[in-house]
Amino acid sequence: MNDSPQDNNVPRHSDLPLPDYDHLPVGTLPTRITGLTEADVHQLISYEKAHGNRLPVLQVLEQRLQALQNGAEPSGTRTPPTPEASAGPGTPQPASVPGPPVNPPSQGDPTNPAQPR
Repeated sequence: MNDSPQDNNVPRHSDLPLPDYDHLPVGTLPTRITGLTEADVHQLISYEKAHGNRLPVLQVLEQRLQALQNGAEPSGTRTPPTPEASAGPGTPQPASVPGPPVNPPSQGDPTNPAQPR
């Protein structure tokens, strides 16, 4: 099966309007595409059909395309931040948050031989 004519119309990953498209959770997709134009959404649909072809993703993209074709305007920023992708350097992660201080037992420090145990 040779799909070479279709391959010419499929955008490359580096040309997508959302550079992190492949790593976006499906639940965040509707808010991530609100700033995109009709041409941008067409690109994502072509890319999705050629690569993942995920029905829930295609439904979201096609609903947005239809809204844009019916007069909806892009809103928000074209590429909003992606908190789900990476927190960035210097941002503390939950696993690195220190716990409460460890206090020695009330009868003394068990590792000190001078104190009774």
